[in-house]
Amino acid sequence: MQTKYLASILTLGVTLSASAIPVMPSHAEETFKVPTSYELQNKQQQLKVTYSTTSFTGEPRLQYQKGRQILQFTGDEIRTTDTEIGTLVTVTLSKTVDTGSTTFSLLIPAVNLGNSNEAPIETKGITTENRFSTIPAFNQGQRQIYRVTPLFGTAQALVF
Repeated sequence: MQTKYLASILTLGVTLSASAIPVMPSHAEETFKVPTSYELQNKQQQLKVTYSTTSFTGEPRLQYQKGRQILQFTGDEIRTTDTEIGTLVTVTLSKTVDTGSTTFSLLIPAVNLGNSNEAPIETKGITTENRFSTIPAFNQGQRQIYRVTPLFGTAQALVF
């Protein structure tokens, strides 16, 4: 293809077909594949968390395993909040009427699987002790205590 006379041809009013001009492939056409399942753990803390954004029923699922304790959560028991640093996925581990509750939040980072179905990820799990007392004098000061656990594992694109 001769390109050195292109400017002079254009000034004469000659139109070129799109096939005559070579086009470089665009990076905007890259595949952006979002994971639907996360398997994370911290062996030292004996913590394992499995989270799926959807399932066969269409509802999200989260399994929390700490030592021998295994808790399963589905649907509305799982709360998600999009933030600038990722998606917070929160479940209530325990709740009492007179002392408060304990929640677990999983920070899900943005992940692009590209042409793969799996990618290694590293993130954090945050256990929050929400203190409460039926005696108003005990509700003074800091009422939330955080314990942050590093988690390692994989993000996967699963089809349900």
